Amino acid sequence: MNTSNLLKLVLLAAIWGGSFLFMRIAAPVLGPGVLIEYRVTFAALFLAIVALVLRKRLDLARHWRHYLVLGFFNSALPFLLFAFAAKTLTASVLSVLNATAPIWGAIVGAVWHRHMVSGRVLLGLGLGTVGVAMLVGFDHVSSQDGALLAIAAATLAAFSYSIATTYTKVAKSAQGVEPFANAHGSMWAAALLTLPSLAIFPQPGEPTVGIMGAALALGVLCSGIAYLLYFGLVRDVGPTSALTVTFLNPLFGILWGALFLHEVVGWHTLAGAATVILGTMLVTGYKPKLPWASKPEAV
Repeated sequence: MNTSNLLKLVLLAAIWGGSFLFMRIAAPVLGPGVLIEYRVTFAALFLAIVALVLRKRLDLARHWRHYLVLGFFNSALPFLLFAFAAKTLTASVLSVLNATAPIWGAIVGAVWHRHMVSGRVLLGLGLGTVGVAMLVGFDHVSSQDGALLAIAAATLAAFSYSIATTYTKVAKSAQGVEPFANAHGSMWAAALLTLPSLAIFPQPGEPTVGIMGAALALGVLCSGIAYLLYFGLVRDVGPTSALTVTFLNPLFGILWGALFLHEVVGWHTLAGAATVILGTMLVTGYKPKLPWASKPEAV
């Protein structure tokens, strides 16, 4: 990974970590349904413009079912659940719960393929559970009304991401669809699938310019541009190295929450985040490659 790709990775983590900040700002005013409808629609329109410039086609007649499945599990459902949780939980807690997605992915993959997980994976699952318990158990937010339901919603959102990841790996309908088409098509599908939630979650308040700016940032920056960065990293450095963003997201989620929302960062926040990240690294088998640890090439 060269300096350019490393900077892109950090930028992507900063953007995705910021998504929890924007949801925390806008969800209490717009409500989950309206906010996420804005998010996926803005993202779909942005990616449509990019598709026109790059002359990339969706091939809807062939892949529309695939886009609906991916749009539901990778965007509509988890976005709505996180937006619902954002009315109660802090950006810090949301970002750490989001980082458990690879842990859930290991469980879903083991069930799907009907195989036992290794001892390393079991240890990672245990550490992830301890980290989440540490994070929410000592956080003052967990004592608020509706906190347990919000924590369950955010956890289910991370679980939904793991279903989407497993689906793209094993489903025949997902094979042969390029990454950009996945992002573009799934956003239009999510915009369609999110519409019924508008009746379930009516808008509770009148949005200001700042609230609409947060919704726009969620769509264009945290979904549209972020997907372009992510798939570019997958192309340039491979999916394993791009996975590093999972470990960096909580760091920025905690940072943005503390800087802009004045959220209290206690020992339990840092310890819980570190434990979840360590568990995720064990589950995914990720081993960081340190430049100074590499062997010199023979001359």
